[in-house]
Amino acid sequence: EVQLVESGGGLVQAGESLRLSCATSGFFFRDYAIAWFRQAPGKEPEGVSHISITHGTTYYADSVKGRFTISSDNAKSTVYLQMNSLKPEDTAVYYCAAEISVLVRKPLSREKYEYWGQGTQVTVSS
Repeated sequence: EVQLVESGGGLVQAGESLRLSCATSGFFFRDYAIAWFRQAPGKEPEGVSHISITHGTTYYADSVKGRFTISSDNAKSTVYLQMNSLKPEDTAVYYCAAEISVLVRKPLSREKYEYWGQGTQVTVSS
């Protein structure tokens, strides 16, 4: 059974940091790409960051470049999203998603990702 479990969300003040984790199981990690998406109330989901475990490539949305860093621990089949200099507009539910790397054409588009976690809430107060 494929599982993606997010953790690390919480309530922080603007300027602070959080690290989200996406622990995966049930598939061969090295064949996959993992992406983070977020959805704020009343807004469309937004692709935040992507890492291809297969190729080592990463992508970021313009809104988080320079502040967020995606990384993976292949031994733990886990992907992290380090979020620094958080802003109130980063408030959202954050989800991780997985898809076979070679099938991903648009890294920050949610259309192609087959497996999803349940989400973790990030709230940034001003």
